[in-house]
Amino acid sequence: MTGVIGDGLEEAVARAFTRPVPKSAPAQMRFLVRQLKGTRGVAQLLRVSQRTVERYVKDQIRRPRPELAARLEREVRRRWQPRIRAQVRRRAATRDGLVIDTRARLGYTAPIGSTDESRIRHLTVALPPRHAARLLDAQEAGADDRQLRQITADALREVYFQDGGRRAGSLEEVRFTDIEHVQFEL
Repeated sequence: MTGVIGDGLEEAVARAFTRPVPKSAPAQMRFLVRQLKGTRGVAQLLRVSQRTVERYVKDQIRRPRPELAARLEREVRRRWQPRIRAQVRRRAATRDGLVIDTRARLGYTAPIGSTDESRIRHLTVALPPRHAARLLDAQEAGADDRQLRQITADALREVYFQDGGRRAGSLEEVRFTDIEHVQFEL
C-alpha cells in the first residue's frame, strides 16, 4: 500500500507494537520464512530466487539491494505482531476512534472571502469510532489512496465543517488535496 493516507495509518499502527521490528536483512528474512513456512513463498513474495532467500537465512548475504531492502521491510512490517495490530484497529473502530493531524488544502466551493473557502489548513481533529472503522476497513480491503482520501474528506466534512450536524447542513463535498503532512494517532 503506497500513498499518504495508507502510510499514515500504517505508521500509527506500528507505534503500538510492543517489540521492535527486526532490523537486519537476515533477521527479517528468517521472520518471513517462519511466517510463510518456507523459503519458496518468501522468494515468490520478494521476487528473488529461493537460493537467495536461503543465503540470507544462513547469514551468507547481509546487505540487500535498495529495492529489495524496501520490499523486505514493507513485508515484515505488514506481518509483524498481527494480534497487536488487530487489537489496536479493533479498539480504534469500536471505542477510541482516531486523531488526524494534517496540513493540506481543505475546503469546499464557497463564495470568495468565506472562511470555508478552499485553502491550506492545519487541523488536528478527533474522528469518532465509526469514521475510524470505515477508514481502517477500507485500508484493510486494499483501497487505494484516492479512496482513503475521500473517506477522510467525508469524515472531516462531518466532524470539522458540519460539527456533527450543528452547521453547514447543506454541505455535500469537501476537497482534501495538496497534502503536506498527515499523521494519525490510534
